[in-house]
Amino acid sequence: MLLERLKLLLQDPPPAMAFEISEAGIAAARIESRAELEFHPLKPGTLCISPLKENIADPDDFSLAVRALAGAQPSRKRRDVALILPDYSARLVVLDFDSFPSDPKERLSLVRFRLKRAVPFDVESAAIGYWEQPAPNKRTTVLAAVASLEIVSRYEAPFRAAGMLPGLVTLSSLAALELAPEGGLTVLAKIAGRVLSLMVRDKGVVELARCLDLPSAELDDIEAVLIPTFVYVEDNLGARPGKLALCGFGARTAEAARRFQQDLGVETEPLRSRLGAPGENDAGLLGYLRSIAKNN
Repeated sequence: MLLERLKLLLQDPPPAMAFEISEAGIAAARIESRAELEFHPLKPGTLCISPLKENIADPDDFSLAVRALAGAQPSRKRRDVALILPDYSARLVVLDFDSFPSDPKERLSLVRFRLKRAVPFDVESAAIGYWEQPAPNKRTTVLAAVASLEIVSRYEAPFRAAGMLPGLVTLSSLAALELAPEGGLTVLAKIAGRVLSLMVRDKGVVELARCLDLPSAELDDIEAVLIPTFVYVEDNLGARPGKLALCGFGARTAEAARRFQQDLGVETEPLRSRLGAPGENDAGLLGYLRSIAKNN
């Protein structure tokens, strides 16, 4: 399943390693008593992130990076690992249902049917995962992730070849939500290259998920998306967001926080982790590590 609940590991032991993939490289963590973080850069052009076409342009370079991070395999037994994919390699959609069936097969069939009108590729041959969220008035809100099965398989292949089993596959912004402010109406704005991911959460429920390939990563282009998003949130949720969390802005974080706080009238702060400042290439990994630290 592509999408799993961020807190699914309440009882299961964590995997041996976790990886976050980005165009810049692969961030990895060896999950022991204390996580050991590594980063292996990829050559420019090795990955070309897209929900519609092959992402891995240079399979050899990608496989070399995976093997370098995997290390020696002490036995033939495969090790479970967590795999965090780039946001733009898939689609996140929030679906509302007046009623939601109890049978898992019926649920998946209904989610798949609704996704046909929401994504630009064939959902019949896609990897789909969904997370049921509580909603008022006996309705059900479902956060669904969908990606081309071929794209997911190509990402997984070198890990499997290196003796690892991707038991959990999720998306960067979903995992990074673990680091976002809790409670109230909040927005997470995460930039990776030119891709902007926005997650709107109200009292723990994801109400809106957007992922856009911008003309540039300049603050003007980012704000041009934030402004109508805030208007949409206020119109549809009846309130303005109380906090805006920023991730991936690097040296521009302070400038972006001042500008967005002034222009949008919202308290703005960077995403934070005890293991370091979450960036465009490792925020999902750091969020995932926080989730398993809470649950184990």
